Parts: sequence; C-alpha cells; structure tokens
Amino acid sequence: MGEGDVLGHVPMGIVEAVGSEVTHVRPGDRVVLPFTICCGHCFMCDQGLQSQCETTQVREQGMGASLFGFSKLYGEVPGGQAEFLRVPLANYMPIKVPEEAEGLPDERFVYLSDVLPTSWQAVEYAGIPEGGSVAVFGLGPIGQMSSRIAHHRGHRVIAVDLVPERIEMARRYGIEVLDANDHDDIPEAIREMTGGRGPDSVIDAVGMEAHGSPATGITQQVAGLLPDTVAQPVMQEAGVDRLSALYAAINTVRRGGTISLIGVYGGQADPLPMLTLFDKQIQLRMGQANVKYWVDDIMPLLTRGDDPLGVESFATHRLPLEEGPHGYEIFQKKQDGAIKILLRP
Repeated sequence: MGEGDVLGHVPMGIVEAVGSEVTHVRPGDRVVLPFTICCGHCFMCDQGLQSQCETTQVREQGMGASLFGFSKLYGEVPGGQAEFLRVPLANYMPIKVPEEAEGLPDERFVYLSDVLPTSWQAVEYAGIPEGGSVAVFGLGPIGQMSSRIAHHRGHRVIAVDLVPERIEMARRYGIEVLDANDHDDIPEAIREMTGGRGPDSVIDAVGMEAHGSPATGITQQVAGLLPDTVAQPVMQEAGVDRLSALYAAINTVRRGGTISLIGVYGGQADPLPMLTLFDKQIQLRMGQANVKYWVDDIMPLLTRGDDPLGVESFATHRLPLEEGPHGYEIFQKKQDGAIKILLRP
C-alpha cells in the first residue's frame, strides 16, 4: 500500500454521471460494482474468468485482473471508501439493481460486489455431491456466507471457528459448528461426525491469516519498513503464508474429495504436502471470484421476499465513512462482535 491509496473493494452507489459512450447505465441508477475490474469481451472474460481479465491484468506484477481499493500488486486502483468512485469499463462493469427491487434496501444487493459471488464460487468449486457434506474452515464473512449457501442447497455443513460471536451467527442459520477451542484434533473430530471417512468437501475460508500465525503480521510490518525494491521479494518469497488451515483441510477431507480454497494466500515459501494430496486423490480448486459470472445465479435469491441467505441482517455494524478507522480496528481486534461492517459516505 502507498500513502494516499483509497481502500474499499465492496462498492455500491447511485450513478451520478456517465461518459459520452456509456449506454449500460444512466444517472440515478442504483448499482453494485464487482471488486474485480474486467472488460467482458477478452478471451478470459469469455471463459467466465473475469478475475483473469486480459484488458486489466497487472502484468508488471505478474498478476490477474486489477481490483478496486487494493495494493500495488493489483493495480492500486482507487476504491469505494470515498464520496465518489470512478468506474472504468462502465458498459460492462456495473450490476444494476432490478427495477422490481426498487423498494428493497441496499443491504440486499451490496454483497454482490464480493461476499456473495466469492462464497458462491467457493461452494461451486467445492463440488459437493447431492446430499453430501462440506466442512467450512473459518466463519468470517466469506465462511459465513459459504455455509449459508451450502446449507440452502441442502448440503450438510460442518463449520469451524473459535470466535464466539461468529459461532453463534452460524448456528442461528442451522449450521453445525465446532468450536476450535474445545477440540485438540479438529480433523479427527470431523471424521467422527462423518462416519470415520471425512466430509466430501472442505472450504478453506481462512487463508494466511489463520489464528496462531503471528509471523504473517510480523512479516507484513517488517516489509512495510523496507524500501519497495526489497519489500516486494520479502512479501512474495519469505513465507508470509502459514498454511495451518490448508493443512487441516487436507487432513480432514475424505479420500477422493475436493478442497475449495477461497481464503487468500500471499507467498510461495511454505511447502505443500504433495504426497498426501496425491495419495488421497484430492482435487484442489481456488482463485479470485469471477463476480459477473455468478450474478445471474444469485440475483433471484436477493429479490425474494423471504431473504433466504439473510443478507439484510448480515452486517453487524453500519458506520459513517469518517468512522472507517474505528471499523477497521474493531474488526481486526474482533471487538464489539464485529463480523461485517458497512460504511456510508
């Protein structure tokens, strides 16, 4: 990150003005913006891989599509935590809230920018068989929504976390939850719940920020004090990852099962247990969400009167934009029951 970078990759707002060639939206439209910036007409977008868009790839970093409100790694494009947001590729990017949903609140649709499609893709990539089971590691926003989506589809969901308010939120939606504080061996506990075999699929919604991995934060802090030319290889190569959640997923999933990795990993130094992956015949899928690809599947659930995924009550806090730093602090420190925070300019 650089001083002055504008954060925010979960934007929603009202169109204020459009360029002379923009016909997809007009002033006054209520829109959601995907966090992945994509053109809709390149080879990758045509494959449904908008997160790999060839028009916006950050080639100098060797990365995929640019992202709103992220670091140099993904283009340093100013994000949505501001009074105004400039939207490129506006004949494809905006997701318009349907006219028939005029009376529904923003909370119904704002999560189309990231949480919903990311979680939807996590469940799709998990390849859970009909009537099958899935273990979800981590009950932050993505783990919560992945659990709800899998449960809504009729799968058995066993989730794992150690933060009381996250555990309670999941249980309110009928999710079986293991408190990691109560078990010395989580994979064994899940095997006991699944006939000794393990679940058909595992979703890793934790990533490199697994609890008990202080080296991640230390590495990031140290890298922040170094010159850019030195810091970049430190972050990419020095093992900022701590793969405890992924190791647990590999240990937990049944033989021939699938792991859907949706938690973010950032380095390349930690080894993978290739012998175990090969011997257990595990399938592994991962990647940034291809937001636009999933919108048509998700939208009907958002316009239903019964709100089956509970999006209206998903946010635990709603704060004005000027209180953003406070929101970051209580989320990072897991204070005041903070799970998902919405900022309004």
